[in-house]
Amino acid sequence: MSHYDAIIIGGGLAGLTTAILLAQAGERVALVEKHQYPFHKVCGEYISNEVLPFLKRMGIEPFAHAAVDITQFKLSAPNGKTLKIDLPLGGFGISRFRLDELMYQKAQALGVTFILKNRVIEVFRECEVFTCKTTNANYTAKVIIGAHGKRDSLDRKLERPFYNQKAPYIGVKYHIKTDLHPPDEIALHNFEDGYCGISRIEDEKYCFCYLSHTDNLDKHRKIDEIEAKVLKKNPFLQQLLSDAEVLYRRPEIIHKVSFAPKAQIVNGIWMCGDAAGLITPLCGNGMAMAIRGANLLAQELLPFLNGKRSRSESEKAYTNQWKREFALRLKIGRGIQHFFGSTILSNLLVRGFAPLPTLSKRLISFTHGKPF
Repeated sequence: MSHYDAIIIGGGLAGLTTAILLAQAGERVALVEKHQYPFHKVCGEYISNEVLPFLKRMGIEPFAHAAVDITQFKLSAPNGKTLKIDLPLGGFGISRFRLDELMYQKAQALGVTFILKNRVIEVFRECEVFTCKTTNANYTAKVIIGAHGKRDSLDRKLERPFYNQKAPYIGVKYHIKTDLHPPDEIALHNFEDGYCGISRIEDEKYCFCYLSHTDNLDKHRKIDEIEAKVLKKNPFLQQLLSDAEVLYRRPEIIHKVSFAPKAQIVNGIWMCGDAAGLITPLCGNGMAMAIRGANLLAQELLPFLNGKRSRSESEKAYTNQWKREFALRLKIGRGIQHFFGSTILSNLLVRGFAPLPTLSKRLISFTHGKPF
């Protein structure tokens, strides 16, 4: 049975970033991922510039791989009214298909062991050693890191409270080509019981990603029916969907999306990325949070792995640092969420903030961090 300093469950941005940082520090790391790289994920594919200096220091250069500079933000209400402002910090667009592959290659070069096309069935602990049971084999480690995303069967086995709570959203994503959307703009278009984000990525493509209440799916049954009968009521989405060339045979879909608070340490497992806490997609910053959160985790975990701090001290430090960095962002995101997907409230929000660009920028800044 192979033994590691750390086993990471999940190979998204949080898992890959953690793997790179720990491997750079000389730790023996394995990462378990149920897919084979590269692969698509339901994700808005816009990243705040707060993480750009960090990515470059880590050896990842997004603009060397056709990332797109994004400086403008547009918000539309279902009635077609809009708010447009300069993004306070700006960001860039790049697909998860490309960015995750770049980070995967970086981690491989650093000696990270990848256990691909495997699912984690169970994690159990005996004294100070964890055993990670996968579909094909068992592995042991001093530390287990959960970077398995928004929702996973592992959460059910760990009896995490959010797993059995109502999760009323589905996420849908695909790539499109269109001439109707400015390349330097990220737009958020509201519709009844949901909202849709659109932004440019590499190769003249756009990420088209939306969150819808399951009521729409219950009523219309099919994704294309939701788009035809709900999304297209927003004039911007009607024009875009009528014009766009869809590049996927079928969309990527995720069910039971929950924004409930989560614990960062569960049964001794260090949670990271969406597994530690999910910001509402309308804040457009989940990718940056995953990367930043992984950096926090590595900073607090390494003293334990190096014998300089106890497990309990490191776990407490990580939890405190995570909450200090992200708790307010998540709280504000959940508050703003109430204005989106409601026809009346989103119309009022756009009308109220349109003449107040400074206040709009201030609100956005609360859901983003400073460059690090």
